[in-house]
Amino acid sequence: MSANPIQLERVSRSFGPVEVLRELSLSIERGEFVAVVGPSGCGKTTLLNLLSGFDRPSAGVVSRDGQVRMVYQQDGLFPWLTVADNIALGLRDLKDAQEQQRQARELLHLVRLEGFEHHYPHQLSGGMRQRVELARALAGESDILLLDEPFSALDYLTRLRLRQELARLLAGRPRTVALVTHDIEEAAQLADRVIVLTERPAQIRHELRIAARRPRDPTHPEVVAAVHRILIELGLEPESERSTHDHQSAAWESLQD
Repeated sequence: MSANPIQLERVSRSFGPVEVLRELSLSIERGEFVAVVGPSGCGKTTLLNLLSGFDRPSAGVVSRDGQVRMVYQQDGLFPWLTVADNIALGLRDLKDAQEQQRQARELLHLVRLEGFEHHYPHQLSGGMRQRVELARALAGESDILLLDEPFSALDYLTRLRLRQELARLLAGRPRTVALVTHDIEEAAQLADRVIVLTERPAQIRHELRIAARRPRDPTHPEVVAAVHRILIELGLEPESERSTHDHQSAAWESLQD
């Protein structure tokens, strides 16, 4: 299997006269977690649709090596199915019914929803529904996980809990992950690498690597420094702040040596 399961080579996408992406190139390594941020309307969701195969580029090449699963902002649970049955959809390729049930129970345990397997989505909180969605996406042998603002409809405390939950789940079931988000703190807390896009037509303005191991606390110095750097790149914080945050990051790194 390829060392880079997701690759874009000089990818452009236009809708009629509107140019959304322009000659964008990106490689995501196996097991890497990449977050994409950028101005509103710059084409983040268009990029995710290209990565998933739901859309095709106007020019350039998109390559995927592996099975893809997606998690959306609004959960895609089937309301007439129980929690267990919704999760089982992610295991439908398994022919052995007993093995399917065993793995479904394991996933229920991973997302800490034992005792809720016979509940229906309307009986769950928003955070619980997203945990079921994550369990279904991580079920089976999928290789690539694409996340489209998965926690943005939830309150802040629930988002914090689910970020930690996602980091924990990925530690047990590693995947190559691409996350599109408006939440800069979320990107800095979860990702190994953050891609900052320009205004439309989007190109890559900046790439920021975050070395701290996951899960990370939102107050971790590397997360705080990354948030400030992203804000600078988006033009939301004065350029004069850059040297201060660079100095803080260097000081933190020196303490780790």
